[in-house]
Amino acid sequence: MSKNRILIVVAHPDDEILGCGGTIARLVKEGYEAHTLILGEGITARDVKRNVNKSKKEIGELKKQTQKANKIIGVKEVFFYDFPDNRFDTVALLDIVKVIKKIKKKIKPEIIFTHYEKDLNIDHKITYKAVITANRPIKGEIVKKIYSFEVLSSTEWNYPLSFSPDVFFDISETMDLKLKAMAKYKSELREYFHPRSLKGIKITAELWGLKTGCKLVEAFKLVREIR
Repeated sequence: MSKNRILIVVAHPDDEILGCGGTIARLVKEGYEAHTLILGEGITARDVKRNVNKSKKEIGELKKQTQKANKIIGVKEVFFYDFPDNRFDTVALLDIVKVIKKIKKKIKPEIIFTHYEKDLNIDHKITYKAVITANRPIKGEIVKKIYSFEVLSSTEWNYPLSFSPDVFFDISETMDLKLKAMAKYKSELREYFHPRSLKGIKITAELWGLKTGCKLVEAFKLVREIR
């Protein structure tokens, strides 16, 4: 019997760990097979002078960090694409949809995890829209569940706040793996009290735990479930 497959679709490296790293680690331990699709290169928006050679080096290093982080949580394979950082709105939506469909056809996932539709970051918003477009609920559709997640320093920075999750995964047994994975993203981590710090990540999990009667939790908005 084949394993249930999960596809994580995100805009940038580290979004997958921030959004669902503990849950994926837990589901892999339970027998699921997970794959990650990173749509954007995640670096060039930071370049003030647009140094191409420096950007290529940083992108290569970031991909190495991504591979190490995903290995820790048990992801089988990471797929990389190089849509421009924080400029997904300059790309035809169809081009992004085609990439998702291509990987979806290869992996044949039953579950997809992706961004929340109302994040502050434009790339996150477009990724969500592309995922929904690539997974229309028509006859023969293989994806049965789509979850959206929060990404610290994006979801909570939008206004008005609207992330209202309805699915909660207890990650008390895998929080350490999430933090260990995030620690590999040396170029993306920040010092506390920035939300994208190891302490900030744990505090967020504790806060959702307080609201759900668990120790440590990741929260999701169920987009669609077909039974």
